[in-house]
Amino acid sequence: MSPEDKPSAEEPKKEEVEEASAPAEEVAEEQVEEASAPAEEVAEEQIEEKRNATNNYLLAYKVGMTQIFSPDGGTIPVTVLRAGPCTIIQKKTVDKEGYDSLQLGFVPKKEKGFTKAEISHFSSKGLQPFRYLKEVPSPSDKDDLSEGKILDVTVFDRGSYVDVSGISKGKGFAGGMKRHGFGGGPATHGGMFDRGLGSVGQAAWPSKIFKGKKMPGQMGNKKSTIEGLLVVDVIPEKNVLIVRGSIPGGTNSLLVVRDSLKGKKKDEGVKQENTRSLNPLKASKRMARGG
Repeated sequence: MSPEDKPSAEEPKKEEVEEASAPAEEVAEEQVEEASAPAEEVAEEQIEEKRNATNNYLLAYKVGMTQIFSPDGGTIPVTVLRAGPCTIIQKKTVDKEGYDSLQLGFVPKKEKGFTKAEISHFSSKGLQPFRYLKEVPSPSDKDDLSEGKILDVTVFDRGSYVDVSGISKGKGFAGGMKRHGFGGGPATHGGMFDRGLGSVGQAAWPSKIFKGKKMPGQMGNKKSTIEGLLVVDVIPEKNVLIVRGSIPGGTNSLLVVRDSLKGKKKDEGVKQENTRSLNPLKASKRMARGG
């Protein structure tokens, strides 16, 4: 056999490399497409689920703040709320009103002081008038929410997280130091503007004060929402909801409590990271200084 007739060892290797590389590239592209497509679909599904998530709402009164003790002896600052019961006055649907929502009534009241139209709105449902009415989104996965149904504090679980909205305490007209935390001017050595703002704009150009500039004005008395508050305890027989932390508004102010939109995981036990440890040495020092 001549050298020309002998099969070349290099040619099969090239063919094998080409055959192996082509499927590898195709497989890689297919894997990327398969991996990217489900990721996008999952992201869209998560967004859609979040939009249609079950959000429970209740109206509540702020009772006040206190503290409770954790199992290890630490203290937890909490706010006590009298939440509900709330009655579903009206259920709006996409077919009739163009969107889904619930109208909740809180604190029954006598008919005195209501207009005929308001009294008719309640009597047509077979319900008594309520002092407060609030329209909230209707959960998409609950079909048992009919008009006249009563929602109580049991819609929230111990260890879950809630968002609380209310009107903050009004502080009146406040200056820059109180309202925004400005440092003010020098108190000595000839300082002349004391608690003033200082410069607020430019001279030649643009010769104006920009919108949003922090300046003196009304402080407080506006809607404020505190997110991600831990539900420490639920007392159904007293319609009491105890949440960790502070809440805007004064005593007996109206609040709106809803499931947290942050999506925090349910915590069966009360977290201890913000509790104060009762170290015997530190405790004795606190007792000595009256703390």
